Amino acid sequence: MSDQRLLAGYIDVGRAAIDDFVQLLESLPPEDWSVPTDLPGWDVKAIASHVAHLESVLAGFSQPDVAVEPSEHMTAMTSSYTEQGVAARRESTPAELIAEIREASAARFAELAANPPTDAQVVPDTGVPLEWSWNTLLRNRPLDVWMHEQDVRRAVGQPGGMDAAAAVHTITYYAEGLGYIVAKRAAAAPGTTVVLAIDGVDPIAVAVTDERKGVFLSELPGEPTVRLELDPESFVVLVGGRRAPRHGAVRVSGDEQLASRILANLNTTP
Repeated sequence: MSDQRLLAGYIDVGRAAIDDFVQLLESLPPEDWSVPTDLPGWDVKAIASHVAHLESVLAGFSQPDVAVEPSEHMTAMTSSYTEQGVAARRESTPAELIAEIREASAARFAELAANPPTDAQVVPDTGVPLEWSWNTLLRNRPLDVWMHEQDVRRAVGQPGGMDAAAAVHTITYYAEGLGYIVAKRAAAAPGTTVVLAIDGVDPIAVAVTDERKGVFLSELPGEPTVRLELDPESFVVLVGGRRAPRHGAVRVSGDEQLASRILANLNTTP
């Protein structure tokens, strides 16, 4: 597959993710915008502000210079940067935030359609303080938007979106880290095999080599060292570092101590 075709696929998923996110925001009553989410210090409005901020920056729109006071939930430079976008929109109404997301994303996707990226490794000038290639940027964007859609859904009690294109994209993307998590973070011994079975998704398996690297297997082992079975939402809250899954949502077979280490290290979201 050519780079241009690969990136075009990510753009399509990203556009659908934005549309789904905006439709969810438009369905919310006023009182839901102040409901706290799983993200420390952020309510529903803060998440909408964050998405509006990044879409606006990526569209090339100018941004106000806002000072942000340090707080406990700000842990890195990117946290400070994202918090500025939220602070700058503190007085914005829900309708204004929705309009900003629609306007900025429309401008961004129009530019991508007019000048489609053709080299996945080129680092574009996006205005965001991260030196991401086109591949990383366009692959991460639907993940970020869909994860925040799920943050809002959990906060307001409106489950859904688990069968969307962005859901499949995000879950598949996160699952690619299983080998590293098993071999490095969970320190599994050479010869270990782990199967991850997420409801509605084809199971995947990794093995730990003698060099202590996690590699994907083309076939599922008959008797893996560990088999983890869970629903998509439980996987998402674990890899996203949001919250513990509901009781009984994760089914474990095999080495329970190793399974506990894997589950404790699934969070790969900074």
